[in-house]
Amino acid sequence: MLHIPVLQKEVLEYLNPKPNEDFIDCTFGMGGHSKSILEKIKPNGKVLGFEWDPELYKKISSESIERLILVNDSYTNLEKIVKEKNFGPVSGILFDLGMSSWHIEQSNRGFTFQKSENLDMRFNPSVQQITAEEILNQYTESEIEIILREYGEERFSKRISRAIIKNRPIKTTSQLRDIIIRSLPQKRPRTRINPATRVFQALRITVNQELENLEKSLLQALRVLKPNGRIVIICFHSLEERIVKNFFKANKNLLKSFTKKPIIPTIEEVRGNPRSRCAKLRASIKL
Repeated sequence: MLHIPVLQKEVLEYLNPKPNEDFIDCTFGMGGHSKSILEKIKPNGKVLGFEWDPELYKKISSESIERLILVNDSYTNLEKIVKEKNFGPVSGILFDLGMSSWHIEQSNRGFTFQKSENLDMRFNPSVQQITAEEILNQYTESEIEIILREYGEERFSKRISRAIIKNRPIKTTSQLRDIIIRSLPQKRPRTRINPATRVFQALRITVNQELENLEKSLLQALRVLKPNGRIVIICFHSLEERIVKNFFKANKNLLKSFTKKPIIPTIEEVRGNPRSRCAKLRASIKL
C-alpha cells in the first residue's frame, strides 16, 4: 500500500517548521506529514501525534520513530493530552481531515463501496457503539433522509432512504451501493463521483460524529498554540470547510489567515494521487 500525504509541500510551507520546535498532528494516520515535519525540526523538535484507531495505532507504534509522541486518543481531548504530556510550547498544529489509505484499503470496516465489506465505519470500535449497519437497519426513514441530506448533501436523499427501508436488512457495502444506484432516476445529471459517494460520506460522518468533534477541537487547538504559532487544516468536503472557515472568521481577533481562498492541489498532484482532488487547505497564525 502506497501512502501519499496530501498537499505535503503546502503543509510544510504554511506550518513553516524550524529546528527544535514542537508540533501537533491531530490526525496522524500513516504519519506521512509528521515524518516530513520531524525532518525539519531536527535535532530536538518533537511531534505529538493523535491516532484514534486502536488497530492503526498499534501498527504504527510498532515502528520506532525518533522524537514522535504517539497517543491512541481523539483530538477532542487535545488540551488534556497536551497537559498530561507536558508538551510544548506548540509552534504548529495540523488537521488532515481526509481518510487514510489504510482505512480504505485494509481496515475492512466498510469505508469504501468499491469492495464488499461489513457496514461498520467506526474509527474506534473499542469505544464507539453505533455502526453504519445499525443506522441503516434501525433508524426511521425520516432519520436516514435527514442524515443523507444534511451530512451527504444528497439531492436524492428521499428516494434513497425509501429504498433503504424497502431493502432491509442491509449487511454489506456492495449491497448498499447497489440499492443506492437502483434508487436513482435514470435521467439525472452526470457527475465525476460515484452515486454512492455522498451516502457513504454521510454515514461515516454520523457514525464518527466528525463535525461535532472538529468543532470541539478547534478552540482547544487555538488555546494550546503559542503566539505566532500556526494552524493548518486540510478539508475534503464543504461541511468541514464551512466549520473551519467560520472558525477562522469568528476568531479573527486572535488569528490572522494566510489563505483568503483555500489552497488546492496542483494538476500534477491530482494525477499522481487522485484522492487529493477534493483537498482544500486553510492556514492561520495566532496573534
